[in-house]
Amino acid sequence: MKHSENTTYVEYTLVRASAPIEIEGKVLVNYRDFHATTQSKGWQMRIESVKSGLSVVAHEDATPFYLQSSEAKFQPHHEWYCDYFLPAERERGLDDHEDRLFGGQFHFPLVVGESVTLVFSTEPDTSLDGEQARTEYSNRELKLLKNWRDPHGAGKVEESEGEPEWLEQLVLAADQFVVKRALPGEPDALSVIAGYPWFCDWGRDSMIALPGLLLSTGRPKIAQKILESFARHVSAGMLPNNFPEGGGAPEYNAVDAALWYFEAVRQYVAVTRDLALMNRLFPVLSGIVDPSDALVFAGGPGVQLTWMDVKIGDWVVTPRTGKPVEINALWINALHTMSQFARLLAKPGEGYLKLSAKASKNFQKFWNPERNCCFDVIDVPGGGSAAELRPNQIFAVSLPISPLNELQQKATVDVVAQRLLTSHGLRSLGPTEPGYKGQYAGGPRERDSTYHQGTVWAWLLGPFALAHFRVYEDRAVAKSFLEPLGRTIRSGGLGTIGEIFGGDPPFPPAGCIAQAWSVAEVLRAWQYLSESKPPEDPR
Repeated sequence: MKHSENTTYVEYTLVRASAPIEIEGKVLVNYRDFHATTQSKGWQMRIESVKSGLSVVAHEDATPFYLQSSEAKFQPHHEWYCDYFLPAERERGLDDHEDRLFGGQFHFPLVVGESVTLVFSTEPDTSLDGEQARTEYSNRELKLLKNWRDPHGAGKVEESEGEPEWLEQLVLAADQFVVKRALPGEPDALSVIAGYPWFCDWGRDSMIALPGLLLSTGRPKIAQKILESFARHVSAGMLPNNFPEGGGAPEYNAVDAALWYFEAVRQYVAVTRDLALMNRLFPVLSGIVDPSDALVFAGGPGVQLTWMDVKIGDWVVTPRTGKPVEINALWINALHTMSQFARLLAKPGEGYLKLSAKASKNFQKFWNPERNCCFDVIDVPGGGSAAELRPNQIFAVSLPISPLNELQQKATVDVVAQRLLTSHGLRSLGPTEPGYKGQYAGGPRERDSTYHQGTVWAWLLGPFALAHFRVYEDRAVAKSFLEPLGRTIRSGGLGTIGEIFGGDPPFPPAGCIAQAWSVAEVLRAWQYLSESKPPEDPR
């Protein structure tokens, strides 16, 4: 696939044969959103011959696309093939039949040792030279790996001893989530796709994934551009969590997106020492922090503002109204970050530090002595706290500033390890808790009701490994937690890491086959654990 174009090259090579052969194939075309299926009724697709191939125009307002080759010959057709059965969609409780248009036929001769390339693109004048495209692609991969191994341009690129073979592939996978994305007032903006094939770019996911995707891979300039783009859309102290497809006003429905933005900026500054960007963003950051508060209350009837955000009609599956543990851990870190930035920029910052100290002291309200770990939510409307065992408390240990004492940190890590840790991530709910569901399957309602009720989330394994290292100071053991997940590049989405896994053994892959924060957090944690002195190490 050609970088920065909607272009795919397909190459056929005849490895061995007793004589030249003729290859003939049909091209089936479609034009739809990834959530939709196509029925032939009402479509008026136009298929025409063009230089070196065919053009397909699905309807008057559609983007044309092209089927071309400098070697193969194309013949236009227009015949609907109806009622393709989609078994995976049947399993997921979705529309499971689709029609596809036989749009063209291609043929070409092939002799031993030679290749023929077909090009599928939305670009009418893209290069048809398959070998050149392959060379450009390979050179770009080499550059990505060089940036990763030599992030400061010192010119010394060496392979580290004991590096797993999947690590290089994750560096390449990380690049796939960074995309061109026109934002209001910014036609050439960049953003982060949360996952393939179903997700767009979300503020929360982008900020969680940005350090691993871009800082850990030696591309801080792209990180800077994305951070500045999101800063332009901060409103009332909130970072947009969604930019609707096709334009429109950003949507603000996440309490933690802005707090993850603080953490992304902190990590960027720790790596780059870019005081100029820090100075430009400081007014935006100071507008997010409310210096009158200590702990953060979020939510209300019928809303879902944390990352456990499934809502089915009016039913919020995982209601976390009150003071969620990870939100307040992020809040304390944001306050501490602001005090650091203020000091570096010679700006008043005593208020942030005082508020951070006050919030840290009050964070002890989260401690549940009966279970020797943290409540998931405190000050729940109606009184009380949510005592079910969830993984969100791991951030109170993995983030740079922990509001827990050392004994509490160790106890938290131990409880999470005993009850929530799997080979592929952390369960979203303990297996002995009421409401636990260990199988992610069925129709949309069944799957959504399971999404955060036991399903294993891959991205949480990075924070767990870092929290474990903080407590036990054993790099080898901490890195070993990441190994099984890294090896999933051979299953599910090949060459990448997926979104979720079933909560019960054998932890089958589910959800998106490629997830930005899953890839990013494994890369970020591995790099941190591989450095003798990571940037801004709080210890």
